[in-house]
Amino acid sequence: MKAYVIEQPGGPEVLQMRDIASPEPGADEVQIRVRAFGVNRAEVYRRTGKMGPISGQVVPGIEAVGEVIHDPAGVFRTGHPVATAMGGLQFSRNGSYAEQITVLRSNVISLDGTALSWEELAALPEAYLTIWGALDKSLAIDQGQTLLVRGATASVGLAAVAYAKASGLRVIATTRSPANRERLEQMGADDVVIDAGEVANAVRELVPDGVDAVLEVVGAATLRDSIKTLRPFGAATVIGLLGGAPVLEQFHLTQDLPAATRLNFFPSGLFGTPAMPLADTPLRWVAQETAAGRMPSLRTQTFDFDDVRRAHSLLESDRALGKLVVRI
Repeated sequence: MKAYVIEQPGGPEVLQMRDIASPEPGADEVQIRVRAFGVNRAEVYRRTGKMGPISGQVVPGIEAVGEVIHDPAGVFRTGHPVATAMGGLQFSRNGSYAEQITVLRSNVISLDGTALSWEELAALPEAYLTIWGALDKSLAIDQGQTLLVRGATASVGLAAVAYAKASGLRVIATTRSPANRERLEQMGADDVVIDAGEVANAVRELVPDGVDAVLEVVGAATLRDSIKTLRPFGAATVIGLLGGAPVLEQFHLTQDLPAATRLNFFPSGLFGTPAMPLADTPLRWVAQETAAGRMPSLRTQTFDFDDVRRAHSLLESDRALGKLVVRI
């Protein structure tokens, strides 16, 4: 099969197309024919060596959609449409930048009954699974609450805006560029705050008593300011590292953390583990809502399989404003 491999860290040019073997599935695995996959920051970080050393051939990619080739346990029939994400992809096993992948069955989600194209489906798994974990599991969002999405123009931020709005929340989204206001409003944002480094005062003008929840996509660089927007007993979850290393120096629990608020980090590596089984994931619901036009599409551009390097370059330029997808 054809796959992209990385043999040394570097720019998009280190992504090399190779013919490699497709591993046969073990008892707890499923072999999938990849039809499309999303492009993520995690793959850029893997390519540049920011997510561990590169030894031997590394196949990048943390998500994919496609059809089952073989499931030794017979849980999924041949040809069954499925999605997969994480479960060791690009680290302990070959990633999704390939014509076929072999993945853990616990990280496979049925897409039976969905009407979206492969390209549209490929925009969903990593983004919406992350948002499901962060908003439903970590923040326990509820209809009628107010959510602040800090760094909302990242693809996962856009997914958060769309998912929270569809779940009945008031959504405040931030962006550094006024030009992105329309895109955020299209995704469902009720209010857009232009981020010049601090947004707490502007958010407090909109919600004087404080927001119920904060989704921090930028990371440690803006966290102190973001949590100032929380009401007592509100909560913040960090999911992004766009602002640099995930380190808070000299964080003062009584001065920096507002009274009676909660703070945590949600890692997508929990997908498919006993702590976060995927049996009740809303991914099919998201696909159905997107197909019906009740949720906006995340996808902004689709690339052919031989054009992955250009997709990486666009993602690194911060001009994507949505999900980049590669079709095979």
